Amino acid sequence: MFANKVLIKGLLVLISLILLGLLVNFILPSTDFNQAWIDNKVKNQGTLGILYFTLFCMITTACGLPRQLAAFLGGYAFGVVNGALLATLGATLGCILSFYFARIVARSIITHKFPKKVNSINRFLHHDTFTKTIIIRLLPIGSNLITNLVVGVTQAKGSHFITGSFIGYLPQMIIFSLAGSGVEVLSFWKIGLSVFLFIISTLLSVRLYYQYKMDKQTRESLTN
Repeated sequence: MFANKVLIKGLLVLISLILLGLLVNFILPSTDFNQAWIDNKVKNQGTLGILYFTLFCMITTACGLPRQLAAFLGGYAFGVVNGALLATLGATLGCILSFYFARIVARSIITHKFPKKVNSINRFLHHDTFTKTIIIRLLPIGSNLITNLVVGVTQAKGSHFITGSFIGYLPQMIIFSLAGSGVEVLSFWKIGLSVFLFIISTLLSVRLYYQYKMDKQTRESLTN
């Protein structure tokens, strides 16, 4: 049941972005929001375009933009590898911003607004923060922003959470960047491959989640 819920939610996001990209290419070719706009503002601007895109990803993901959308746009503008890496870097910088905003500025507000979630995540991330963060980021569910804010007010070590986030972001960012790249050149095999890889990665991440829970229960039973 959990695996089906995760897979369906993630696929809805991926398919929605693909359809939006195809809509832009096929139905809205004369508007400002098309390949030419990205070429002029980002893709063909060299270092300035790279900095602009990274800054865009940092600020927007820190404010709640889905990181998958950032990766999709990165693939559309820069291709699979560069798009995924730049979007991941931007999303990680956004993670740092929202994490430390919560920890330094908004601790009392967030603790009051999400008391159950704060307690739950605090217990979950109290040990093995780095590994557990990777597992959380591999699952294509939940709000990236709320996770950053809530973890910011827990006792989780910032460096472990941020590093784990960067690594955990990468698989999905590559897949969504691949989808964006496929839309940019109208390559339907790339779009199909991105959907296939998303299904495989989601099932593997759910399996890893359950395996980690099983291993933890086994360790606890042996030590008790």
